[in-house]
Amino acid sequence: ECDSSLVVQAFSKHSLVPWSLRNGWLNCLNLVSKMNFRVFHICREGNSCVNKLANHGFSVPSFTWWESVPNSCKAYYKKN
Repeated sequence: ECDSSLVVQAFSKHSLVPWSLRNGWLNCLNLVSKMNFRVFHICREGNSCVNKLANHGFSVPSFTWWESVPNSCKAYYKKN
């Protein structure tokens, strides 16, 4: 789920991704093509869980992978 309609559109129209990011974007698309993966646009106000995760991701300096919903987002996840 994503609150950026431009990001959602980039999954189907790769030319929307700036050329300087396109190689990395195509690598990411290759990875997600091997997963059960769907992208939806949801207004930010309607998805507090994703908003919480996005804010967290912006504040940390390194990559993080979770196997389940992080504790800091569980309450938001249950509401959505």
